[in-house]
Amino acid sequence: MTDADKPGTAQLMKTAQEAAKTGKLPPVHLWNPPFCGDIDMEIRRDGTWFHEGTPIGRAALVRLFSTILKKEDGKYFLVTPVEKVGIRVEDAPFVAQDFEAEGEGPAQVVTFTTNVGDTVAAGPENAIRVARDETGEPSPYVHVRAGLEALIDRKSFYRLVDLGEAQEVAGEDWFGVWSGGVFFRIIPVRELAL
Repeated sequence: MTDADKPGTAQLMKTAQEAAKTGKLPPVHLWNPPFCGDIDMEIRRDGTWFHEGTPIGRAALVRLFSTILKKEDGKYFLVTPVEKVGIRVEDAPFVAQDFEAEGEGPAQVVTFTTNVGDTVAAGPENAIRVARDETGEPSPYVHVRAGLEALIDRKSFYRLVDLGEAQEVAGEDWFGVWSGGVFFRIIPVRELAL
């Protein structure tokens, strides 16, 4: 593939800018354009976006690209109505950098803010999940939209744990947190004693 054949960012930028004018996210879930190849763009675990090995320093540009991000079959793409290009994502495409909690117990609602300016209330549509690596180190996530998740940063996860409580789920005691009427499990209580 020559440089002239490579998918560019012009159409991606145009689509994202048009969506930004409306103040609404574009309907990427309805778009199914042909795959045009991969571009040299990556989202690192800390939420930094890179293009051709260089960090994208303009927050507004990152926000624009984040609005046309789509996940299909475990892969990530930037999409417009006429093209779809693949990008690399090291972990999750977003980072939840802060949250606000209102209420308590089952009435509590935890609303996260991401590094790209999205806000999402955890609940039935936007689950919190905690994955563990082989050493047991937790990686907490919250669903943001259309299969896209945000890694909950360490300081926010510690604050979230401060809101936690024990609850019996399917005959086992779990430590977790309530949001939007859903109890999200963090760790079995029996493991807390270890």
